Amino acid sequence: MMNLPLEPPIDISRDSAAEEAARELSKPVYHDDQSIITRALNKLLEWIGEAFAEMAVRSPGGRTGFLILLGLVVLAVVVIIWRAGVLRTTRAIRQEAVFDTGRIRSAAEYRAEAEAAAASGQFGPAIRSRFRAGVAELTERTILDDRAGRTAYEVAADATKAIPELEASLRPAATVFAEVVYGSRTATPERYAAVVAADEAARRVSTRSMLKATAG
Repeated sequence: MMNLPLEPPIDISRDSAAEEAARELSKPVYHDDQSIITRALNKLLEWIGEAFAEMAVRSPGGRTGFLILLGLVVLAVVVIIWRAGVLRTTRAIRQEAVFDTGRIRSAAEYRAEAEAAAASGQFGPAIRSRFRAGVAELTERTILDDRAGRTAYEVAADATKAIPELEASLRPAATVFAEVVYGSRTATPERYAAVVAADEAARRVSTRSMLKATAG
């Protein structure tokens, strides 16, 4: 009686396994956020890819080959789950209001608070207060109405609708605010600088074009 193999050989070469892992790891989604969690995930996926490549060298067929294929499937599942989490987080932070209370202080007060926090290296609070300073400034100048519950993205959209030239500075600042304050992204001097630029733009921008549009 002839013995049949328990499973068909599955031949996956070292190059194929390495290319498959490298292809997935090279996607931009892994490089958008440099938080500790993201870097750890990148390292884990890199290690898995190297392990698959090493297994392919030692035994490119049979049971080992099957395990390599199974591992690639697991890797794909991890990527899908991780991406789903990123999407959920992105949707969630877009819904968070700029002001967490109904009381809004003056632009000057928020600005002073931001500058003090930045001077002590606390860029998270600095970003929060400086963006609020910009929103308060836009409200004080009547570019925005005093509507409660506005998100950072709504601030950018409404202000840009009134004065289009604000878009270049305000939209990036809105993203920084939402990601740092509500998305647990790392606060850096560079990100704070982007919010400062938006606040300065809010202070300097001319309202003539808005007045003309209103009069028309």
